[in-house]
Amino acid sequence: MPSEKHTAVKYYIGVDVGSASVRAALVDGAGMVVAHAEQPIQVWEPRPDHYEQSSADIWAACCSVTKEVVRGVDASQIRGLGFDATCSLVVVDKQFQPLAVNCEGQSHRNVIMWMDHRAASQVKRINATQHRVLSYVGGAMSVEMQPPKLLWIKENLPESWEKVGYFFDLPDFLSWKATGVTARSLCTVVCKWTYTSDRGWDDSFWNMIGLEDLVKDKYEKIGNHVLSPGEAVGKGLTAGAAEELGLPEGIAVAASLIDAHAGGLGVIGADVKGHNLPCENQPITSRVAMICGTSSCHMGVSETPIFVPGVWGPYFSAMVPGLWLNEGGQSATGKLIDHVVRGHVAFPELEAKAEASAQSIYTYLNSHLDLIKKSLPVGFLTVDLHVWPDFHGNRSPLTDLTLKGMVVGLTLSRGLDELALIYLATIQAIALGTRHILEAMQAAGHEITTLFLCGGLSKNPLFVQMHADITGKPVVLSKEVESVLVGAAILGACASGDFASIQEAMAKMGKIGKVVQPNHE
Repeated sequence: MPSEKHTAVKYYIGVDVGSASVRAALVDGAGMVVAHAEQPIQVWEPRPDHYEQSSADIWAACCSVTKEVVRGVDASQIRGLGFDATCSLVVVDKQFQPLAVNCEGQSHRNVIMWMDHRAASQVKRINATQHRVLSYVGGAMSVEMQPPKLLWIKENLPESWEKVGYFFDLPDFLSWKATGVTARSLCTVVCKWTYTSDRGWDDSFWNMIGLEDLVKDKYEKIGNHVLSPGEAVGKGLTAGAAEELGLPEGIAVAASLIDAHAGGLGVIGADVKGHNLPCENQPITSRVAMICGTSSCHMGVSETPIFVPGVWGPYFSAMVPGLWLNEGGQSATGKLIDHVVRGHVAFPELEAKAEASAQSIYTYLNSHLDLIKKSLPVGFLTVDLHVWPDFHGNRSPLTDLTLKGMVVGLTLSRGLDELALIYLATIQAIALGTRHILEAMQAAGHEITTLFLCGGLSKNPLFVQMHADITGKPVVLSKEVESVLVGAAILGACASGDFASIQEAMAKMGKIGKVVQPNHE
């Protein structure tokens, strides 16, 4: 914890709600994480493709990790609070009490998770309308966005639908809990709900898809007061929320971001001077931020709107104010690697050997690959083993959620060598998926020279090197592995007024750690 001599230091808190846990960080004005805490949250999977959470469980975890990171810190030094979260859908009644999103009537399970694919038939009907708003989501809406989920609730849970007071994107639910203000972030409503920064909501879209009830009350249920990410919400932290979070009442609370966008904010604006990178002295538009965790997102910004078939956006000001955002993505990356490795017959042997050598399973696999690669680069080991990685459908650029995964080149061998090879082939397949997305973006007009990686998978050196080799572009890793938390703290820093703009905070608080060059061999 900070020592006495740093009394003048200003601190910002970033809270990040991921798929399986909530994390908080205390971050200083130079973007350094001073304290960090994490707590798991519950996920229910009542049937295939249905994933649910509890907003009460999530908020309780937010309070506990925030209290932990500020323990022993002078409250007067804490200047602002920023939230980011997965783009899951929170449903509450008119008194803000949780409403069931399931047929079992379990009202505490009031969150449909981002990765829930229950609304497949609804999204198919929405896409069949070919409405003009779909041109801003790569031509086809994803089942992971909110309109299909809203339609699913209306058609399958009429009782809940009648009682609904508010539908929140999870990041907006958190800023409401903290401030009592139901304002929404431009990031969530533009990226997941079809709002546009110039025209707002499009009545004809909601009428056409059968959700005309949302239009009738002037969008009260889904948000008619929209703020830019990083803007201060209301009068800051309410007395009740301050007590629950262990923070001073009235500190600035920022309009929030979706988790991947917070990661993008935490890395994409970093100062790269002196690293001999192609993006040095080039605008930020030559960079793509890749946030790689359970799934992966590819964030590219442009001065003018670029429509990329199969890639979400262009979204104006949804991540960096004043710039258009395109967002590619892969629905299962960390989840896929885990699935392939843990499902292999040699996994118990791997687990035992990794434990015996006090290494993580992935560190052990990486060194095992180094042992068997002989003199050639490790990538050549999979010359006749190939994975098609769309085990959970393809988000970009094929936008086909019916696609399935595939492995070609299997033999009867069952040992650790084979497990290591299929692990490598899976990572290569994910990197080739990234290359597919980048090529689609470049064909549409993006000029990308450098990748900026953050998130859990960026800690795996093999994953990083394969992305450099397969895309042929240098990969920049941020100094703080927890870039998403830094991104959330940047929002809090902006809301506090300590920085003039998000861009200034990004440059001061985003720091480069390491550069990985492609091996052109």
